[in-house]
Amino acid sequence: MSAKVREAFSPDYSVHPGEILGETLQARSISQAEFASRCGLSEKHVSQIVNGKASISSETALAFERVLGVRASLWMNLESRHRLFIARRQEGERIASYVDWAREFPLRELAKRGWIPSDASGEQKAQGLLGFFGVTSPEAWEKQYGSLVVAYRKSPKLKASPKAVAAWLRIGDLRASEIETKPFDRTAFRSSLDEIRSLTNLKASSFEPQMKRLCADAGVALVFVPELPKTRLSGATRWLSAEKALIIQSLRHCKDDHFWFTFFHEAAHVLLHGKRDVFIDDEDVAESAKEDEANGFAASHLIPEAEYRDLASEKAISRARVRAFAKRLGIAPGIVVGRLQHDRVIPFDWMNDLKRTFTFAEERDI
Repeated sequence: MSAKVREAFSPDYSVHPGEILGETLQARSISQAEFASRCGLSEKHVSQIVNGKASISSETALAFERVLGVRASLWMNLESRHRLFIARRQEGERIASYVDWAREFPLRELAKRGWIPSDASGEQKAQGLLGFFGVTSPEAWEKQYGSLVVAYRKSPKLKASPKAVAAWLRIGDLRASEIETKPFDRTAFRSSLDEIRSLTNLKASSFEPQMKRLCADAGVALVFVPELPKTRLSGATRWLSAEKALIIQSLRHCKDDHFWFTFFHEAAHVLLHGKRDVFIDDEDVAESAKEDEANGFAASHLIPEAEYRDLASEKAISRARVRAFAKRLGIAPGIVVGRLQHDRVIPFDWMNDLKRTFTFAEERDI
């Protein structure tokens, strides 16, 4: 996990440049009327500046420099800092009204992972959340992320929180922005899937860097983002640009059968479906033709259908038979067990010892 939240000094006071001007005139025994005359300004204007009711323009700062010998840049810096302070104070008042909105997100987990400040006030967490999403207000968030939420809400069966899902997707976007990819090449990506399939017998520490490199070389950023509370996702696919696709895997139930099926399912969305589509795959729901198509692609790419039918038609499937079948196909035995269990060819409590559980660096960092 990288450092994402930076603390900055933010004073709780500011001096208006007019106060400095008033003190300077008093120290030099110059009246406001005389000073106004020397600067070519009205006495009223000078009075308004001294009393903090008017700002100092660049032209006025140059006049002050000529009359008082104090650099124009000093007056402009004082003016700029004061305006920024006022703007921050007004922003703070707006942020206070966003606290309830921010509480709809998994703030504790986002703070734990370093995306927003921890041990902070409600206002600071709300401000951190806006920074995390790269927006200025809940209204701006709705414009930027509302379409994703709408896409996710299509099924009434979904049990996850749309805002938690949006936060999970945002982490994926931020991680993907750090990955350099070549322009997307459909042929190269399809070819890379065959090579990635050959990695399924390896340990996670061995196959993870290889599959990420193969994806990046074909124009696909692959990131692993452990699930957030109130999300029940296996993975997601979207296009970040016309030349860069993104696949996110949640590492939920990270047995090898589930992990590899999810990857090839998301890869199918990249290969088979439109660049304007966003696919957020809840593990409990797959209701569209495109999801069915992605399921079919993943299943057949891992285990060719003709081969699978021969195995599934056997009356008694032994552990040794599964091992031999997997070895012949060059895939992990757990993938075969998972397919047989899913299709109810064998009970769900059979041969689970042939499945492996993966642990990834992203999980150790949280």
